[in-house]
Amino acid sequence: MNLVDMVNADYISKNPREFPAFRPGDTLVVHVKIEEEGSGKAKDSGSKSRIQLFQGTCMAIKHRNSINGHFRVRKIASGGVGVERVFPFYSPSVVKVELKDKGKSRRAKHFYLRERAGKKAKIEIDYER
Repeated sequence: MNLVDMVNADYISKNPREFPAFRPGDTLVVHVKIEEEGSGKAKDSGSKSRIQLFQGTCMAIKHRNSINGHFRVRKIASGGVGVERVFPFYSPSVVKVELKDKGKSRRAKHFYLRERAGKKAKIEIDYER
């Protein structure tokens, strides 16, 4: 076992993540810690942190059980503009992941949603899963 594998194994064992079992096509709510800079005053030089919610459809998951694993979430912002974010599984900025809806999907990657808008960009809810 080389040094990189030892560090990765040690990092994974120290920070276990308890995420729900989600798949591509599911609607997720990701709680992300945002660090804001101070207002510029001398006594308020410290940074503030807050939790921001990012709700959207899970488009892809890569390397679920690896330290390099991540998942991609896409939401439609105001004005109909699509926003995608990639969240590593072992990121300290990801506080919690909630599963809102389970999507009925037979694909592993949902990159086709980038070209679609409106009702065509929706994934049907799977009530049986």
